[in-house]
Amino acid sequence: MKKSVLTRYRVMAYVTGVLLVLLCLSMIAKYGLDVDGAADFTRVVAIAHGWLYVVYLIFAFDLGSKAKWPVGKQLWVLLAGTIPTAAFFVERKISHELEAKFAEGSPAVAKV
Repeated sequence: MKKSVLTRYRVMAYVTGVLLVLLCLSMIAKYGLDVDGAADFTRVVAIAHGWLYVVYLIFAFDLGSKAKWPVGKQLWVLLAGTIPTAAFFVERKISHELEAKFAEGSPAVAKV
């Protein structure tokens, strides 16, 4: 597995996580605080998160299949983009785990 696969996943995890936090905050502004203009912002962020979450799913699945993760771990990583702030924590854990494998030259992450 190439390190670029991990980098793609990391970028999309952060993008998805930031958009999801923005979406939650805009929903609070729209429904809880009745802020003018929050509806338009919420719609734009929701659409962006939806499309970019699909890209996140593709990159996360690619990473998981190349790292030969069990199904449960793969599902947790895939669902992390739907839980506010979870993508940040899961990305950090996965990155540390795979960086360690890269450092030791594990065959599971050898270049194909």
